Amino acid sequence: MIENLDPKQAWDVLQSNPAAVLIDVRTAIEHGFVGHPLKAIHVAWKEFPGMQLNANFVTQVQQHATDKSAPVLLLCRTGVRSVEAAKALEAVGYQHLINIVQGFEGALDENKHRGNIDGWRFHGLPWQQS
Repeated sequence: MIENLDPKQAWDVLQSNPAAVLIDVRTAIEHGFVGHPLKAIHVAWKEFPGMQLNANFVTQVQQHATDKSAPVLLLCRTGVRSVEAAKALEAVGYQHLINIVQGFEGALDENKHRGNIDGWRFHGLPWQQS
């Protein structure tokens, strides 16, 4: 089963469970230049150019999330790619998958800007940029 939590709820899981792993599934450019949560492990689900699916995604996550019963939280820009990534991990036996709805940047506002309505950064949770 894949659980959906908002960024604040996801942060609470990370703070209360030392076995929890946060995987940032965005592209390398998004992770580095847009920013990412502290201690997020970058494993792209899709990558530029062409947003090709990362054929090694599951193997790469398994290197960081070795306990398939521990919480694995997945984050993307808005919570769409992270659901796809969670489904791939569910298929190989991960038992406690959490999709972070709203993602890192959140929904578009009326001016087509992200980060003003919701998302990890909007909620003031810890993050950094390269």
